[in-house]
Amino acid sequence: MICAGIRTQQYSQKADVQYMNRLRKIKWLSGVSVLLLAACQQGPPVISLPVGETEMISVQTKAPAKKVAGVCWAKDSTPALVETVTEKVLVSPAGRTTVASPDGAPTYQTVNKPAVYKTVTRPKIIKPRADFWFQVPCDDMMTRDFIGSLQRALKSRGLYRGALSGVMDAKTRKSVRWFQKRHGLNSAILSFDAARQLGLISYLQSLEK
Repeated sequence: MICAGIRTQQYSQKADVQYMNRLRKIKWLSGVSVLLLAACQQGPPVISLPVGETEMISVQTKAPAKKVAGVCWAKDSTPALVETVTEKVLVSPAGRTTVASPDGAPTYQTVNKPAVYKTVTRPKIIKPRADFWFQVPCDDMMTRDFIGSLQRALKSRGLYRGALSGVMDAKTRKSVRWFQKRHGLNSAILSFDAARQLGLISYLQSLEK
């Protein structure tokens, strides 16, 4: 009985080893099949760039040095930051002056005269106006279908509530500004980077620019 138990245990261990070997072989063949299938696919691989909410839009403070075919730029400006300030302005300085005696006698006395000020309110430029340039989709790309896709992308993000008209109207520009402001560009002009972030332009196409 003892010998029979030992033989049964050895047989069970051998069966387990054979099962694990077959399982490893199946996994290896499956991996090879996946690689062969990928190699047979036509066309270049798809490259996707994950875009986070904090990705900034590229801007520059100088005009492009030269024109490049197929690359278009727009110019916008940051308005001057003006603050209203209230100041005291000196009207006459302090000093000494001669006045008549307070008792009515025909005599005079010298007294100290305090400085005289007046309060004025005026605008003060805290930060001057600044121009900047950024890349934009060229005019031939701004078709009704393209703008309609732009409106659809903005609507899906809760930034646009108008009709899908395919027209770059005031509502659409306002929504574009809302989206781009989150990414560091306070402008109602659609930038190339924003169009890519909204899925209107592919990442590979942006690399060609």
